[in-house]
Amino acid sequence: MLEVNNLHVYYGQFEALNGLSFKVKENEIVVLAGPNGHGKSTALSAIAGLADIRKGEIKFQGQRIEKKSTVEIVKMGITLVPEGAHLFPDMTVIENLMMGAYNPSAWEKRYENLQKVLDLYPNLKDIQNRLCGKLSGGERQCVAVGRGLMSSAQLIMLDEPTLGLAPLLAQNLSKKIKEIKDSGMTIILVEENINYVSELADRIYLINKGKVMLEGETSKVLQDSYFKEAYLGVKK
Repeated sequence: MLEVNNLHVYYGQFEALNGLSFKVKENEIVVLAGPNGHGKSTALSAIAGLADIRKGEIKFQGQRIEKKSTVEIVKMGITLVPEGAHLFPDMTVIENLMMGAYNPSAWEKRYENLQKVLDLYPNLKDIQNRLCGKLSGGERQCVAVGRGLMSSAQLIMLDEPTLGLAPLLAQNLSKKIKEIKDSGMTIILVEENINYVSELADRIYLINKGKVMLEGETSKVLQDSYFKEAYLGVKK
């Protein structure tokens, strides 16, 4: 479904991605793991058309998208749920959700998609008229994921969705992510909590200094000595 090949991304003169390559198959959850500041979120931004790509290519469903605008990329079926939710605080829950359906094809299906979001997160129906600036952290994250789903995406990218959430809320959100996958969605997940990664991921790419250092099925990667040392700090 998605191929990232030899991607080089810069912030000014700083090279954030140094030849990053990875693939995502249809209807799987791929986790990008690794230390903070080593390129995971930048990879999502690049796919979403929000980064300075100077070399490499990104293919989605066989089409190159690295030079397309974010609006075009969303219309093609890719959406990003950024770290921290980034909701409109002075708009209600329902208004924020509807903002996710701004592209024409999604707008036609807005009520159908809204029902799917409310089936996934029934609690949002009770607070649909509440301003998002008055929501709890868990509620905000539910709205953020729901807004992403309103775009009729085929591929949804989630950047640190459990960050700052209490363990019980984080576990519940992880279950919902699994439900999203079971509904037919493909997911790229940036997640620091290794406990959630082990339960969710089909495959893991370990990113260090802007490039992939290790990749494979989740069970194999979690047992790899390099992963344990680089990611968990466990010495041999």
